[in-house]
Amino acid sequence: MRGVRKSPLSPLSPRGANWQSPFRKGRVRGICFRAQHDFDETLRRCFSALALGFAVLSSSGCLIDRIGGAYTREPEELESNASIGARRLIELAFEGIESVRLVDYHTHIVGLGTDGSGAFVSPRTKDWLSLERWKFLVYSSASGIKNLVQADQEYVARLARLARASSRGGKYRILAFDKYYKPDGTVDLGKTNFYIPNEYVFRLTEQYPDIFLPVISVHPYRRDALAELENWGRLGAKIVKWLPNAMGIDPSSSLVDPFYRKMKEHGMILLSHTGEEQAVEAQEDQRLGNPLLLRRVLENGVRVIMAHTASLGSCEDLDDSGEKKLPCFDLALRLMGEAKYEQLLFAEISALLQFNRMPEPFTTLLKRQDLHPRMVNGSDYPLPAINALIHTRSMARAGFITDEERAQLNEIYDYNPLLFDFVLKRTMRHPETKQKLTASVFMANPGLEN
Repeated sequence: MRGVRKSPLSPLSPRGANWQSPFRKGRVRGICFRAQHDFDETLRRCFSALALGFAVLSSSGCLIDRIGGAYTREPEELESNASIGARRLIELAFEGIESVRLVDYHTHIVGLGTDGSGAFVSPRTKDWLSLERWKFLVYSSASGIKNLVQADQEYVARLARLARASSRGGKYRILAFDKYYKPDGTVDLGKTNFYIPNEYVFRLTEQYPDIFLPVISVHPYRRDALAELENWGRLGAKIVKWLPNAMGIDPSSSLVDPFYRKMKEHGMILLSHTGEEQAVEAQEDQRLGNPLLLRRVLENGVRVIMAHTASLGSCEDLDDSGEKKLPCFDLALRLMGEAKYEQLLFAEISALLQFNRMPEPFTTLLKRQDLHPRMVNGSDYPLPAINALIHTRSMARAGFITDEERAQLNEIYDYNPLLFDFVLKRTMRHPETKQKLTASVFMANPGLEN
């Protein structure tokens, strides 16, 4: 599978990631670094021993932070305390960027409903013998959540601090996330991984108008789906978020045609996950991440942003009667290459620098400068704050960054993982051609702003 799983001889084998952490300095040589599989498998290997008893559980906090939020400094201190080299690298990253147009199209909101938001996560996250519990602990660590009783408030406060710590501005499109619905319109809470209400996202954008923009999530199988779209469309919502693999949505189903027509009526844009999904439970419906299923959306004249550009996993080639499988990324590029979708289809680059997705998809997009006018950036926060996912040492060894840049990037992570994600993407260069992502990728795309 091209660009998905690496051989043990790959120059991007996961050894060492970021600064001030065993992952970054390469001291941990155990099962976490021997894993050459996806993030789920990495966590299984890292945590299987920890789930055996209370004694291990009570001593695992340090490991959770090493895997999750390994930062040690305050974001507000970066501009005054960071090294000259780190500050210079940040300045270079912002060259050519218009601050009023700087935007992150993919920023998650996490909530447990502790502030009356109505948000919740699956009960599986409370089961100490479940992988979902350990994922939850890693995400909480990366997000800066210390007290679950105040989880919602702490998550938002930390995100706001990271976003505001840079004097250069920028907006973050924060994502709602709907429940799992069956084709008959009934909700299935057993398959709902988490829920972030549209009302909560709009409330946060009202509280933080300088940094947040709302992205709603409406499951098309809901019996009130069209009314929900109408309601939020009138309030100014422009983007709808789906994760088909985890929500059970088939974008190619005729059931969704009325939904697409309503989206077109309001000029709405679909931000849809493409490729395999591993951050939340989705094994049963992985086929729904096939980018070719989005043809029906596009044929209805609705603009689509392919989250992650299908950079993980293999998908059935639905254009081939032989039912062969290809890298999902290759199928996404095929769609991007079709002239009839030129004004409708966009590629989003969040998560592409995670070790289980590197190097081929990102390397390919560095060279495909012709696609950059239709590419947009997303951080997929809080994932960039998960120390185990980004391996800067491997990037330096492969020639994407220099050793000096690696040290500066790791320093930036220690202050501000959200800024680290942006600066890393702006710094990465093709090892051979030295091509970089153009500045336009990181600014509001004209094709998505009307």
